[in-house]
Amino acid sequence: MMKISSRPECTRLVAFAVASLASLHAYAGPERIAYPTEYQTTFVNYNQIERPDRKPPQIRFMYATRDAVAAARANAPTPEGAILIMEDRAVKLSADGQPERDANGRFIASDKVLNVFVQQKGRGWGEAYPPEKRNGDWEYAWFNADGSRRENAKFDGCFACHQSRAGRDFTFTFIKWVNDGKP
Repeated sequence: MMKISSRPECTRLVAFAVASLASLHAYAGPERIAYPTEYQTTFVNYNQIERPDRKPPQIRFMYATRDAVAAARANAPTPEGAILIMEDRAVKLSADGQPERDANGRFIASDKVLNVFVQQKGRGWGEAYPPEKRNGDWEYAWFNADGSRRENAKFDGCFACHQSRAGRDFTFTFIKWVNDGKP
């Protein structure tokens, strides 16, 4: 039978060992991602996509961190810590409830943010997922306009859909935008 010492040093050593092992385990989930509070002013707004199929009609504003844009322009891998954002905004509606359009026939966005979806890349984050679900080292989170996390958000659809873009580092609009030579 093994004798366990009750000395404080032994107790601290065991606690340290347990904490160290726990920290080696990669946890998965949107809690890894903090709401990027200043994204509208500090990130690059690289694309806008109209969504007339949404109720109410929306415009998706796409943002990326400056380091992600610089890496993509240099045809380099997306760096760890890079953040991509898809912000849904309501479209301005006329008195009769129809979407307002600009001189080019494009929807005019209101200031009302409906959702903020965040895709962030972190070192080793993909290891927390089985290979059939993994999107490289990307993780996803969904926030309300005030920065609070969306209650009961599900992310299996994000992972499944983005898997089809493995050749573009699991992104839909970002890598394509840069490779097409847009500003």
